[in-house]
Amino acid sequence: MRNVIITGGSGGIGKAIALTFARGGDRVFIGYCSSGDSAKEAADSLHQKGYEAYAVKLDVTDVTNVSSAFERIAADFGGIDVLVNNAGAAKSGLFQEMDSCDSDRLFEVNLRGAERCSRCAVRHMLKNKQGVIINIASIWGEVGASCEVDYSAAKAGVIGLTKALAKEVAPSGIRVNAVSPGVILTPMLDCYDEDVLRSLADETPLGRLGKPEDVADAVHFLASDAAGFITGQILGVDGGFGR
Repeated sequence: MRNVIITGGSGGIGKAIALTFARGGDRVFIGYCSSGDSAKEAADSLHQKGYEAYAVKLDVTDVTNVSSAFERIAADFGGIDVLVNNAGAAKSGLFQEMDSCDSDRLFEVNLRGAERCSRCAVRHMLKNKQGVIINIASIWGEVGASCEVDYSAAKAGVIGLTKALAKEVAPSGIRVNAVSPGVILTPMLDCYDEDVLRSLADETPLGRLGKPEDVADAVHFLASDAAGFITGQILGVDGGFGR
């Protein structure tokens, strides 16, 4: 049984990832920042299905919290096998009008958060000479998006982090990859009306919006032995959107 930490595990994609790994026989740790009730409900739901799952306070912007949470999990359960850096923040707006606090948060959560958690995970994975890190990037980190400049830049940084870290830790048996979602149907899209959602689906060559399960399946594959010779890669899960 592997120990799998999922940051931002209480959201739509995070819950789908947790369920997919739990079904595969892994022990999952559902990280949360402010959505404690949602994370605990998700963990309880998995427990009721016979899976092993725990809700863990994990504020990716707080290095002390991240370090202590990883230390506790590794000490209590024998190490850290898989880290999924899924925690994210989004904010749309014209570049010149973006508030500096909002801009800072986009980089702190999306990029620095993944960096902090990866650093803590690597320290534990090195002891066992194995491990998998999977970062959740974004199609916008690859092609950019108008009115999403800071978000796009932060996710582009996640892609750079993935490729560089993969090269550094590969000799130690640690693989690092990223999944790059397109438009995924989660509560983050609740601000759009049906016409906009239909337009986004029409712009997607496969003719539909993505589901959280689409992302979860890709993450689970990259963490599996079937992907044992894959590292430093960015796997698009976007239905062809933006390509």
